Amino acid sequence: MFAKVLAVSAFVAFVQAGLLPSAHSGDEHAIDYHAHPKYDFNYGVKDPHTGDQKSHHESRDGDVVKGSYSLVEPDGTLRTVHYTADDHNGFNAVVEKSGHAVHPQPIAHEVPVSQEYYHH
Repeated sequence: MFAKVLAVSAFVAFVQAGLLPSAHSGDEHAIDYHAHPKYDFNYGVKDPHTGDQKSHHESRDGDVVKGSYSLVEPDGTLRTVHYTADDHNGFNAVVEKSGHAVHPQPIAHEVPVSQEYYHH
């Protein structure tokens, strides 16, 4: 019985989402699935507490996508990637790295040796 209820629920969800034709699908409910895709997207984080810094921008107009993203690497350098994608050229990316890497020096700790384990 549960399988029948699940199947009917899935069918109703598909019809309501417009993935299957319904009895009420006339011109007033027509959905153009071949509309020209176009968008602009921006995202960014700058957290002074954790040091997390990154950003991303992307735009699309039809089948042409252009964008870039950047992030601060653990060594302090900035990695920036510029990319494009289209039907003719495929996906292309150019990676840039800027800044100077900073590596912390290891801290030397003296470990005390117990006299009972130390032999001359």
